[in-house]
Amino acid sequence: MYEFEDIYNNRVMLSFEDHPFSRNPKHVWVICRFEDQWLLTSHKNRGLEFPGGKVEFGETADQGAIREVKEETGGHVSQLQYIGQYKVDGREKVIIKNVYFARIDKLEKQDTYFETNGPVLLRQIPENVKKDSRFSFIMKDDVLTYSLEKIKKSNSI
Repeated sequence: MYEFEDIYNNRVMLSFEDHPFSRNPKHVWVICRFEDQWLLTSHKNRGLEFPGGKVEFGETADQGAIREVKEETGGHVSQLQYIGQYKVDGREKVIIKNVYFARIDKLEKQDTYFETNGPVLLRQIPENVKKDSRFSFIMKDDVLTYSLEKIKKSNSI
């Protein structure tokens, strides 16, 4: 278990165990690879980030992850792997998210990407991502750092 603060000084707990905080989390975040590149989305307000969002009523977290990737990037998930789960103790509410790693087998152009401007492909995530203003706050805490380490150790990339 990792514990740290996000950029808003909220307490964050991250675990790579099997659903340590909730069996049915209401949020998902999906670290995506497409053709040896990272697949992100350009959120209209927050900047560059991996796709994710809320799990809809009647949907599993896995289904929500696949849907969010499609809606925000046009990406078709060929493999979805649960990585871990994190909990943010915010001032107003607690948020629990599943973190996934996904392989994308194709990108499909869409008429809308909902609250995003669509897909963004990067060869690498910048080492200074925490200080890079192009990136969303979601990319600036240690959930990204530890999750990328976990993915690399599992030889998924």
